Amino acid sequence: MPAETLTYAALGARLTISPKAARSLAKRLRLPCSLSDDGKALVSVDVAEMRHRPRPPGRRRAGKAVLAARIAGLEAEIARLEATAADHRADFEHERERADRLMVELLQATRAAEEATARLEGFLRSGGRAVSSIDGDGVAERRPGHLAADLVAADRKAAGSNRQSSYPRLAEKS
Repeated sequence: MPAETLTYAALGARLTISPKAARSLAKRLRLPCSLSDDGKALVSVDVAEMRHRPRPPGRRRAGKAVLAARIAGLEAEIARLEATAADHRADFEHERERADRLMVELLQATRAAEEATARLEGFLRSGGRAVSSIDGDGVAERRPGHLAADLVAADRKAAGSNRQSSYPRLAEKS
């Protein structure tokens, strides 16, 4: 069959596609194009030799529905991950506060141990005799047994605060 000169609208009507799709098809197939006297584009094409089948119209709509369902699923996954992240953030904040409290207790226990060690060293330097000097609190130096008991008590206090459950939120979730 001989080549026909058609506008994009006429080519689209012949192939049962839109004029935009006909223009896109003509560009893709590199069909010769010219302008008519009234300014419309004319395409030279042999419609019988053209092997073009338009897509069924429902196919695109089904694709949009699938994409919409996938987007909804991803949004639900994002919401779930945000909730999990919020839980992890709360656990992090709790552990950070706990670590700060433990650090303060550790510093206090260290200071108490250093003071007791200094008193014990002072007693040992004096040769085991009671020293008549008075410490900063106004209390006379204690005997070595009392100093050792203070060290043990400070150690037990520091160890006792560490025996609490490290992860109370994890115990709730189990």
